[in-house]
Order: sequence, then structure tokens, then C-alpha cells
Amino acid sequence: MKKQLVALFATLSMLLGGSAALAEQKTGHMEGHHNGSGAAAESIHADVKKHQACPHCGMDREKFAHSRMLITYSDGSSVGVCSIHCVVVEIKANKAKTIKIVEVADVHTKKLVDAEKATWVIGGSKKGVMTRIPKWAFAQKDDAAAFISKNGGKLATYKEALALAEKD
Repeated sequence: MKKQLVALFATLSMLLGGSAALAEQKTGHMEGHHNGSGAAAESIHADVKKHQACPHCGMDREKFAHSRMLITYSDGSSVGVCSIHCVVVEIKANKAKTIKIVEVADVHTKKLVDAEKATWVIGGSKKGVMTRIPKWAFAQKDDAAAFISKNGGKLATYKEALALAEKD
């Protein structure tokens, strides 16, 4: 019954132009899209107001505020994506552009921090966004350590998380 409802939803979404719903039906590609809080009626994040949907997969960046990322280029333009997976897609699509900064949401506070200054956790039992191997960012190393104690995983840098995402 559940599979039939999912198939029906996917079909209706395609007919109505719902690319995000279609993307979520890709087997094994979009596991773990539950942050437990639901989408807020109005975003409290300025970057989400400007970039509501991920340009690469169509996912709602408010719903995935805990994994969202923001790339700001040297020319002043910016692109908001849903996850580190879509950061990889964005970087590959815009190799000629110079990146000024990449920011990532702290899993707990959902506030953006410099991706290179964040403490990353790779792996663990909490399902990731757009990946089979989870990659989570934390503003504070203590929060990352507490997350590992509860969910498993290992500490990492942004460069390590990005390199692993490139292999996904």
C-alpha cells in the first residue's frame, strides 16, 4: 500500500511539475530526509528566502535547513543548495567561477558557518541528505563529539567531507 501511495504521489507530482518529489523517488539517492521539525511557514534564514529550492535537485532548503549550504562567488553571486552533494554538483558545473566562501548549516542551530571552520562528522547511524554516507557539520567541536557519542561517525574536515561527497 505504501509503495502504491508513493508511486501515485510521484506520478501526480510529475504531472504538476514537482521536481523535488520526483528527485526523492530515486532509489537509494535521497535517503534520510527527515529532520523531525517540518518546514516552517516562513523561513527565519535570509539565505533560504533568497534561495528557496536547491537548483540541482529541487529540494526545499527550509525543510533541509540543517544540511543546507551556501556558495558565494567572488563576483558576488551566490547559490543555495540542499547538501554537500549538491555543492559538488554546483562546483563541477561552475569550474570557471572563483569561490569566495562556502557556508554550511550547523546541524543543531541551522545557522550558517564557514564550511572550512566547521567540524564535520562523517558516517554514523543518522541518515544523511543526498548520500549513503552521512556528512554533518557543526559550529562547535564539542557538539560534533556529542553527536558521535550518540550516533557514531568520525571527526573530519570540510576537505575530507567534500572529497568523499565527490565520490558519491
